[in-house]
Amino acid sequence: MKEKNSLQHLFLFLKGIAMGAADVVPGVSGGTIAFISGIYEELVSTIHNLNTKFFTVWKKSGFLTAWKLYNLKFLLILFGGVFVSILSLAKLIGWLLENHPILVWSFFFGLIIASIVYVGNQIKPWNTKVVFAVLLATLGSFYITLAEPMTSPDANWFIFFSGFIAIIAMILPGISGSFILLLLGSYEVILKTLNNLRESLFEGNWELLGDSILKLAVFLVGAILGLKLFSGVLTWLFKNYRNLTLAVLTGFMIGALNKVWPWKEVITWRINSSGESVPFLEKSVLPSEFLGNPQLTGAIISVLIGFLSIFILERVASKKAKKL
Repeated sequence: MKEKNSLQHLFLFLKGIAMGAADVVPGVSGGTIAFISGIYEELVSTIHNLNTKFFTVWKKSGFLTAWKLYNLKFLLILFGGVFVSILSLAKLIGWLLENHPILVWSFFFGLIIASIVYVGNQIKPWNTKVVFAVLLATLGSFYITLAEPMTSPDANWFIFFSGFIAIIAMILPGISGSFILLLLGSYEVILKTLNNLRESLFEGNWELLGDSILKLAVFLVGAILGLKLFSGVLTWLFKNYRNLTLAVLTGFMIGALNKVWPWKEVITWRINSSGESVPFLEKSVLPSEFLGNPQLTGAIISVLIGFLSIFILERVASKKAKKL
């Protein structure tokens, strides 16, 4: 593989920042950003080729040979940008969720509606099997949003499971990993962990730093394992059952809209690992039934902004594909 120069490394780092920004926001896929920026195929192939044979090459030919052969500089620079971006934006989104929840969830709602249209438009042709798959996936996803959580979303085993499932987004342009975390109920937990990591580094709070590193390590181990297991399965599904796979993904997002509905009524509360009282079970209500200011005008504007964000990304991606 041709060695990149310093300027190309800088642009790669900036592409990582853009991917990280996308991964923090439910509804926007880091995979889509990778495709638009022209690094998707290199990213997928590099990850797919990475295996334990790396250590065999290292032993026989040296670390630098293995490093170059497996294109690890590419991954280091790209994911360095992703990590910096996620740490930077996590604080902002955490603050927005706490102070302007209706506007933020409305923005996410618009993002996911646009993602449904984006993925649904790739289904060709529509037939009875496809419609049935969409309906079945919609019902299943909607049921998940209503079901009582199996456990506290900040339990380590559940964080591992969340990373294991959310990694699908890295392989599939159009599906957001943070959206999957949102559906699982882990989104705000991971967001808070990232904020705690950043704050503990600046404040020298070693106990909080250790807890944050542990949670993120558990999440990353789950993500790495999920990536290796899912990559082959998803590649096979898309190759042999592309339409049905897209149909299931479309239905999955339709049913999950209930999760990001901006107006909620808390049914029960729970105490999290920090001793704070946080919502446990919620139900969607109409803006007119919401206890408080429904901010309807602002919510509608936020939905439109979210929808147009994906719409513009799709147009850019389409133009990019035509040039390839």
